[in-house]
Amino acid sequence: MSLVDQAVSRVPQPFRDVVLRHHELIKFAIVGGTTMVFDLAIFYSLSLTILEQKPVVAKIISGVMATILSYILNREWSFKNRGGRERHHEALLFFTISGIGVVIAAAPLFIANNIFDIRASASLTTLVIVDFVLNYIIGNLLQMIFRFWALRRFAFPEENARGAAGGSTDFDPTPEQLAEEELGHS
Repeated sequence: MSLVDQAVSRVPQPFRDVVLRHHELIKFAIVGGTTMVFDLAIFYSLSLTILEQKPVVAKIISGVMATILSYILNREWSFKNRGGRERHHEALLFFTISGIGVVIAAAPLFIANNIFDIRASASLTTLVIVDFVLNYIIGNLLQMIFRFWALRRFAFPEENARGAAGGSTDFDPTPEQLAEEELGHS
């Protein structure tokens, strides 16, 4: 039994149906958490060293790198049963939406630094805390809402689903095969 099957089997029955119904959102959140840690590590590595006076640049760099990882994980896992577009078209839509998301995530930090000039009088500890709250709580929450909506709507629309509609040879899958696909198995 796979790790995913074991985890789902441990969820109490009233919630198991909810988990299965919202599997894309749960997978998207797991990918988001993974890329957030990746983004966080890169951001602080840059903003506390070579880009100390340019935190917005550090955020853009870390956001772009996390977006590349996010595309791979979302395409191959979160939304693997959606899409069906040509890969270059899907990638262009994903990176355009994610680029807008990076700008949305950087906006609170930009406002704090360029309008309120927060770096002028704050200690390093205060800056680390403020950067975290602005980037990874407020900014990521705003971009997550936007990206989930936009990715489902434009980059990975259901009407272009992979599988039978996308050219799969399995045109009439059994309920067990559908459940297997929803859990992330091939």
